Amino acid sequence: MARKIRLEFPGACYHVINRGNYRRDLFAPKGAAEAFERCLFEAAEKFGWRLHAFVIMRNHFHLAVETPEPNLSTGMKWLQGTWAMRFNRFRAETGRPFQGRYKALHVEPGEALGQVCHYIHLNPVRAKVLPADRIGEYLRSSLAWFQRKDRPACLMPDTVLAESGRLADTAAGWRNYTGYLAALAEEDAKRKEERFGRLSRGWSVGSEGFKQALTKDLSLAAKDLERAQMLGTGAVKEWRERQWEQKLRAAAGSLGINLARLPGQRSAPEKVRLAAVMKSGSSVSNGWLARRLDMGQPASVSQYVRRFHLARSGERDARFQRAAAKVRAPVSRGRS
Repeated sequence: MARKIRLEFPGACYHVINRGNYRRDLFAPKGAAEAFERCLFEAAEKFGWRLHAFVIMRNHFHLAVETPEPNLSTGMKWLQGTWAMRFNRFRAETGRPFQGRYKALHVEPGEALGQVCHYIHLNPVRAKVLPADRIGEYLRSSLAWFQRKDRPACLMPDTVLAESGRLADTAAGWRNYTGYLAALAEEDAKRKEERFGRLSRGWSVGSEGFKQALTKDLSLAAKDLERAQMLGTGAVKEWRERQWEQKLRAAAGSLGINLARLPGQRSAPEKVRLAAVMKSGSSVSNGWLARRLDMGQPASVSQYVRRFHLARSGERDARFQRAAAKVRAPVSRGRS
């Protein structure tokens, strides 16, 4: 049976869920949840994701994620695959940690996305891990990170705060938000079902107009996919490579590098800086970088970039940071 089509477009928002294989307590072993959290932040940085909420429970995780680029599938493959590799290596195990393909519900920005975030933050209360008045103490959640001064740049509190009374991004604002969550947790069963009942079921969360537009887009995507398969054009691959080319040109301009006059040496500093900045803020493949910049084998690109990061001096350069910001920015606002 063919897999369901994932509709991906710039700016799409999703409620992503997956569980441990056979519902095992995947994140219960010491360090497992922390390692997944680190991988999640790495994925968000690498693929330019905006995390509106997340929670990591004993046997599953929830994400409310916005994708400025249409790269949910690519990013989730990297996130789950990278963590699984690290997990199996650390535990000296083999096999597939997750039960299968993750579930991703489309979410309408605004109120619907806010409700999904509240639902995600209340997971530890529903699981009876801790009472509602202590929800802020659950560590493996975006709620805990939102209240920290060192929270990652990929965490976006705007929707959570706006959809809980337009609260301020301050210590007092977050105390009010945890109080708001506690009040939601105390609602009766009927009201909870009305508010949260469909936030993890079906295929989309939002208004009827939002769902109708998605249905139309899915129909068009299915036709495009069928046409591409018949023609064998590799349309998605071509589209991504055009995106990477635009980002590469933007990065080169920011770094003051002339793409038409790159040195012949495969490990030339200009090439390595370009590869490093592209890898820091996009889903670009090593194979494409190796071909486009004439850097030899894809594995060589990884080695050069790794050495660049180990040196650390290049990362701290202001020009490099500006170039990375350009790479992370979406190329187009329109759907594709």
